[in-house]
Amino acid sequence: MKAPWSGRLWLGRDYGLILGELGRTAPHAHYAHQLMFCPGGAITVRLNGQITVAQRLFIPSRKTHAILDSEGEVRVLYAEPAVFDTAPLQQLLTGADLSLDALHQLPRRSLGDPRLERALDTLDQQLGGKVSAQALAEVAHLSLSQLERLFTHQLGLPVRRLVVWRRLRVALGLALAGSTLTEAAHAAGFADSAHFSRTMKQLFGVTAAASLRQLNVQFLA
Repeated sequence: MKAPWSGRLWLGRDYGLILGELGRTAPHAHYAHQLMFCPGGAITVRLNGQITVAQRLFIPSRKTHAILDSEGEVRVLYAEPAVFDTAPLQQLLTGADLSLDALHQLPRRSLGDPRLERALDTLDQQLGGKVSAQALAEVAHLSLSQLERLFTHQLGLPVRRLVVWRRLRVALGLALAGSTLTEAAHAAGFADSAHFSRTMKQLFGVTAAASLRQLNVQFLA
């Protein structure tokens, strides 16, 4: 199996779909739910401290895992938990294919809380610099403790960790679009490319330089 990841990547605002060959990863955990389908063979991962070999695999949000091996071409979907419920995603994995068309037919959750929507909009506007949780709370007309509870309950992450996830999402998009790692890091609010790469390793088990350049990306709305 190749060391770098290679193939095609379709990147939307709340999902990413890879069709290609996978490289090994270090143990990691990220915010997205992850679905993996290997039509011609099996995927080997370390999950929950045990080796799992399967053709189809669902890894829920924030579950530590490591990709050890795969046989040929693999489809990998990363889906935002704030938008996609686990049950429809798992149902998607039982079908004959894991495709964009099937993904687009899945129901999407609505946040349903204007306070949360205002806070997230403000968060995204501040990603290029320092994100102030207090400012987010004020925009949402909440106390700081109320805001933290709202984020944890509705999104599954505290404010600080969601900021890191969204910074990484922005930096990945910029790097895939052709920016240097340094340019992408600074635009997303990371201190430097090393900070970006460390975060990438922590959340995806690979460095940015090793995993991004072999992917042919198409950005979707």
